[in-house]
Amino acid sequence: MSRPAQGAPQFVTGFGVKVPAVTTDQMRDLDRIAMEETGPNLFQMMENAGRSLAQVAMDMLGRGWQAARIVVLAGPGGNGGGGICAARHLANHRGRVALGLSDPDRLRDVPAMQRKIFHQTQGQEIEGSRIAGQRPDLVVDALIGYSLRGAPAGMAADLIRWANGTGAPILALDVPSGIDSTTGEAPGETIKPQRTMTLALPKTGLFRADTGDLFLADIGIPEGAYRRVVATYVPPFEDRFWVSLTRR
Repeated sequence: MSRPAQGAPQFVTGFGVKVPAVTTDQMRDLDRIAMEETGPNLFQMMENAGRSLAQVAMDMLGRGWQAARIVVLAGPGGNGGGGICAARHLANHRGRVALGLSDPDRLRDVPAMQRKIFHQTQGQEIEGSRIAGQRPDLVVDALIGYSLRGAPAGMAADLIRWANGTGAPILALDVPSGIDSTTGEAPGETIKPQRTMTLALPKTGLFRADTGDLFLADIGIPEGAYRRVVATYVPPFEDRFWVSLTRR
């Protein structure tokens, strides 16, 4: 259990609730507690993240969003799984969705299941090498998240460069790809989002990173699990499942 250090970054919701930021290691610990001890399991948390991400995407595009062209970029890990899940929800609601995977041969078990479900929708999966031919109205970034290890490389770096060069607004999941979630530093290519929807708790690196408008999504973790990592935790979501955040 830990308390925010004196002067540590904090965020505030539109309801005025203070939300402490956590490091990458603290967030990994919270995920571990949820998955191994308290629940919810990874599939449940990913489903909650993906649905909220889809809702934020719809909100960004506004009325008539179903006519917009949406490209979801997803990596092989949990962040990518959330993006694939969001792509499915958007397609289920008759959105025009294309899914591009940075490393489809390395998908972990739960993201691979999300991909299998996505294939039952009207959405299209497009090879990463063919993404450059897309002309999106919105790009959803779910390439890396808090699992960054050094500068993005290979197809992930190529997709980051492509996304930034489209001129389309970008919505990032959890942490803009290429940003260190603890420090906010960018060791290489990084997504430049208009919005970022972070999960469960904001990460300390988001305090200084270029996130665009910042939102926090509830992924179903119980209050008791949060308080094992952050003793001062107060539930911030009130009557909704994602809220806006400002820095303080």
